[in-house]
Amino acid sequence: MQVDFGRTSSDYAKHRAGFPDAFFTRLAREGVLRPGLRAVDVGTGTGTVARGLARHGCAVTALDVSAPMLESARGLATEAGLRIDFHQAPAERTSLPSNAFDLFVAGQCWHWFDRPAAAREAARLLVPGGRLVIAHFDWLVPAGSVVEATEALIDTFNPGPPAAYLAFGQGLGVYPQWFRDIADAGFTGLESFTFDVVVPYTHESWRGRIRANARVGASLPPAEIVRFDAELAALLSERFPQAPLAVPHRVFALMATRP
Repeated sequence: MQVDFGRTSSDYAKHRAGFPDAFFTRLAREGVLRPGLRAVDVGTGTGTVARGLARHGCAVTALDVSAPMLESARGLATEAGLRIDFHQAPAERTSLPSNAFDLFVAGQCWHWFDRPAAAREAARLLVPGGRLVIAHFDWLVPAGSVVEATEALIDTFNPGPPAAYLAFGQGLGVYPQWFRDIADAGFTGLESFTFDVVVPYTHESWRGRIRANARVGASLPPAEIVRFDAELAALLSERFPQAPLAVPHRVFALMATRP
């Protein structure tokens, strides 16, 4: 599957829910997040994590490989009145100086990277004692839910979930394999937390959220995206007419320290 999130950057910016405020509050409570930190956010996408870090007083550098995603991220940061230094670069080869950051964050993106190379780059970028956070914000799939029905429809257009889904998260919203990635790169003091939240969606915003999915707007041909969206609209009207839709999500975060 050839995935290009730049093709769906407008839907991504408008409809993909970023990490909830409770995620940043929890990082602060864990001592990972505080004002004044120099933070780098890799795989920033439309900048949801970068904006959260900036709102909490960090000096943020944010990276992504997609120019359209970065354009959306810059626009959203400007609208929010936040100063963030955006660069187009991969997480594995950032070209940023060594020992330049106190905090390294990868939100909703670690599975897309060459993970060992990204972990080594994180260790290079961080100062001794610097902290790393790998985080995900995934929907859950209760039986009979709108998520289950939507995933079944996606399968008819783009069969089979991404390899990363099968090998790692498996629909549970937890990622034990990431612990080995980070330990192998020399990080210590590994800890994790999870918690669940419910995200409300209108029918329109759920359709937009799904168009921004890797297996829909980021990979299907344009005509197929239109056809998929029409079928999803019909499915929602027939089987899930209530609004808003209450979609359960799980936050997962792995934290570690660079010796």
